[in-house]
Amino acid sequence: VQLQASGGGLVQPGASLTLSCAASGGIFSAYVAGWFRQAPGKEREFVAAVIWSGTLTYYADSVKGRFTISRNNDKNTVYLQMNNLKPEDTAKYYCAADPVYSDYDWRRVYGIDYWGKGTQVTVSS
Repeated sequence: VQLQASGGGLVQPGASLTLSCAASGGIFSAYVAGWFRQAPGKEREFVAAVIWSGTLTYYADSVKGRFTISRNNDKNTVYLQMNNLKPEDTAKYYCAADPVYSDYDWRRVYGIDYWGKGTQVTVSS
């Protein structure tokens, strides 16, 4: 599965931004999809995940209530709607996919099979 993230940019605090991740080369609906982020000098961290059908979602505590993950299997795309952005949300955002969701593994960024190249999100006034 190949993943291509897009939609990053420079925004002011409090603004909204939507990231998209287009998948190709596989049956997208067979994969759990999600987003991770990595700020300079920090380890990559889990942001959000959505299971195959889109009916269950998982979030890091730091983004819960502000970010919404969703997917459209007909378009082979997963989205991350980010509201009320904060400077601490500044990072490179990566989409990822795996046939299996393990809360333990995903939150520890472990054993994820497929990664996109990332898109930069900068929140600054």
